[in-house]
Amino acid sequence: MVDYIADYLENIRDRRVFPNVKPGFLSRSIPEHPPIEGEAWEVIWRDVEEVIMPGVTHWQSPRMHAYFPALNSFPSLLGDMLSDAINCLGFTWASSPVVTELETIVMNWLGQIIGLPEEFLHLRHDSPGGGVIQTSASEGTLVCLLAGRNQVIRRYQVHFPELEDAEINSRLVAYCSDQAHSSVVKAGMIGLVKMRCLESDENLSLRGKTLEETIKRDREQGLIPFFLCATLGTTGACSFDSLTELGPICKAEELWLHVDAAYAGTSFICPENRKWLAGIDYADSFVFNPSKWMMVHFDCTALWVKDSKSLHRTFNVDPLYLQHENSGDVTNTNLFIICVHQEHWQIPLSRRFRALKLWFVIRSFGVAGLRKHVRESIRLAEKFEQMVLADERFEVPAPRYLGLVVFRLRGDNEMTGKLLKRLNSRGNIHCVPAALKDKYVIRFTITSQRTTIKDLEEDWKEVQTTTTDILEEEMLQMNEPRLRVPLAETKKRNASFGSSLLLSNSPMSPKIVNGSFAAIYDDDEFNNCFSNIFSQLQLPQTDRPDMRRRMRGILKTGKKFSLDSTMDLVNSGGETAGRQTLAFGDDLMKEEISDAEEDTGNIFQCEQNRGDKSAGTKNSGENSSCQKCGRHID
Repeated sequence: MVDYIADYLENIRDRRVFPNVKPGFLSRSIPEHPPIEGEAWEVIWRDVEEVIMPGVTHWQSPRMHAYFPALNSFPSLLGDMLSDAINCLGFTWASSPVVTELETIVMNWLGQIIGLPEEFLHLRHDSPGGGVIQTSASEGTLVCLLAGRNQVIRRYQVHFPELEDAEINSRLVAYCSDQAHSSVVKAGMIGLVKMRCLESDENLSLRGKTLEETIKRDREQGLIPFFLCATLGTTGACSFDSLTELGPICKAEELWLHVDAAYAGTSFICPENRKWLAGIDYADSFVFNPSKWMMVHFDCTALWVKDSKSLHRTFNVDPLYLQHENSGDVTNTNLFIICVHQEHWQIPLSRRFRALKLWFVIRSFGVAGLRKHVRESIRLAEKFEQMVLADERFEVPAPRYLGLVVFRLRGDNEMTGKLLKRLNSRGNIHCVPAALKDKYVIRFTITSQRTTIKDLEEDWKEVQTTTTDILEEEMLQMNEPRLRVPLAETKKRNASFGSSLLLSNSPMSPKIVNGSFAAIYDDDEFNNCFSNIFSQLQLPQTDRPDMRRRMRGILKTGKKFSLDSTMDLVNSGGETAGRQTLAFGDDLMKEEISDAEEDTGNIFQCEQNRGDKSAGTKNSGENSSCQKCGRHID
C-alpha cells in the first residue's frame, strides 16, 4: 500500500485529471449484493486500479485547477495513518489526554504563525479565547452562528423576560456578502434565521456603508441584527471584505463578527499577505482550512474564538459519564493549559486525533518551508495571469488575488460556457465556473505543490487550442451558404417541395418555412385531423380583402392547402375557423376554376359584371378596377 501511494503521487501527472465516466458507471463493475464469504486481499486490491481509479478526479494532479486546493503531504499522510492506527475518540481530556493537549498547543502554534491576536489563543489566564479543530469551515461557521444566536437571545431576555426564545428567534437577521460561500446561507437555514446576502462593490468586496444602511432598515422593521460573516478570500474570485469598515459597525451594533478565511488563511503565514487581516481585532471568531493550501489532509479546519464560554453556553450537555476529576484549569510553568471539554466547542461529541498530522506538517516544513510553498503558488498564478492577458481573445474580469485567476472569453457568456465544457470533456485539465456580477468566468487555481511553469504552459496551450477549435466551428456555422430562391424559380421548385415552399417565397406570406420539411405534412388525412381540432375554435367573422387575395394566390397554383396554409388561414380568420375556413377556400377554388374556364388570362371582374368579358381588366396592382362600372376589385 505504501509503495502504491508513493508511485501514485510520483506519477500522477500521467493520469487523466477528470474521469471519463457517466453517472451509474460503478454499478456495472460491483455486484448488487455483498459477498457471503470474505474475499482474498489480492482480489480486493486488484479492483482498486480496475474499478476505483477510473472514477477518481485526481485532486493532487498538477493539472487540477478546479475549486480550491485540497493538498496533502507525506508528513500529513503519516500523521493520519498513525492517528487511524491509534483510533481514539478524544471527546474529553480523560478519554485520551494527549488528544486534547496536543490540539491546544498546536492551535496556539498555528494562530501565532498566521498572526492572530493573543485574545484568540490559549495563552492567557485572564482570556477565555482559544482554538479548536473542526471538520470543515462550514461546520465552524454554523457553530459560531448558533453561538451568536444563543448570545443575543439571552441578552434580549434580560431586558424582555416575557419573550420566548422562538419569538426572538423569528426576528433575528444575519448578514453576509453576495460573494460568501454557500455554507453561510446553509448555516442560516439550519439556525432558522434570516440571512441577507448584501451586494458587494465593483471589487467584489462587502463595504461598511452597505452593512450600515441595511442594519438601519432592518431595525426600523422590528428585526434584530445579530451576526455578520465576513469573507477573506471568496470562492468566486478570492476577493476580500473590508474588516476595517465592517468591524466598528459590528461592535457598535452588537453583532457577532465571524471571519471566514477558508482558503486565504494559509496565505497569512507570509507577513506580506496580512494586510487583509487589518481589523481582525473586531472579530469574535476566525476560521480557516489547513486542509486546503497548507498540505494537511482533509479533514482539518482551525477555528478560534475570543470567548469560548459562548460555545459552552450553547453546546454544553454534560452527563455524568463524561465528567472526570481533572475537569477545569491546570497550570504549567510556561503555558497555561485548559483541560478543555472540546465536545462543548462543536456539534459532534466524538473527535479524531487530527492535531497529530498538523503537528507533523508544521515540524517537517517549518514556518520557512510553509512560506516558500505559499509564495511559489502565488508566483505561478501571476505567470498564468500574464499568459491570459497576452491573448486578446480573453479578459480577466476581476483582480487576481493569491493563487486564483478568473478569466473568460470576450463577448457573451455562452462562448465561455462552451469553452469550459469542452475543456472538462477532454479531461486534460479540470476547472469550474463562477458567476461574478452576471459574468460567467472560469476559475483557474494553483492547487498542487507539484505544478510547474511547464505544466502551466501546457495547460494554457490546451485552453488556446480548444478556444481556436470552438471559434472556427462558430465561424463555419455563420458562413454556411443559405439557399435563396428567386421568385422566377418558385414554380419549378414547387413541384419538388410542395406548396409550403410557395408560402416561404411568396410576398403574400411573411412566414419563413422550410419547404422540404413542411411538405411532409401536405397530407389530406393530417389536414383533416387538424381541421377537426380547429373547428372547436370560434373566431370573429371576418372576410377581409387581403385574406381573399392571399387564398386566391394559393389556389391559382393548383396546389392543395398544406398544413402551413391551413394554419395561416385559421390564424388570419375566415368566416369561421376550421372546416368553415376550408369550405370557404373550396368556394373560392370553384370561383377560380369557373373564371379559368372562361378566360385563361389573369382577368379580374367585379361581382356585378362577372361573366361579361368586356368588363374585365388586367390586374394593375392594389388599385385594379372594373372597366365597365369602375368598381374597385378585390
